[in-house]
Amino acid sequence: MSETRFTKDHEWIKIEGKLGTVGITQFAQSQLGDIVFVEVPAAGKAVKAGGEAAVVESVKAASEVYSPVSGTVKEGNSALPDAPETVNSDPQGAGWFFKIELSDAKELDGLMDQAAYDKYVAELA
Repeated sequence: MSETRFTKDHEWIKIEGKLGTVGITQFAQSQLGDIVFVEVPAAGKAVKAGGEAAVVESVKAASEVYSPVSGTVKEGNSALPDAPETVNSDPQGAGWFFKIELSDAKELDGLMDQAAYDKYVAELA
């Protein structure tokens, strides 16, 4: 069974066992505007919860993508550097940034579920 959690920095992580797929939310990509550059982490990179893991640049701004959890990057999305606009068209699908093997599943407890994230975003408007 998969489960998706969210950070206050607008990253999402879809959990399947000990593996998580990470990207930015629909809200985040809409705030950034047209994505023109993406840098994804290399496999084997160790990341900490809240630590910088990837870079996304739009016509408006450059921004870091933070890892929602600690672990080891298993795969960066190799399609994104050549097609960064995928993050705009499908941010919570094909526009994922990296897959991570979780080192501490308890870190997920500090993240929001869909309902809590939706409420959080509504309060930002």
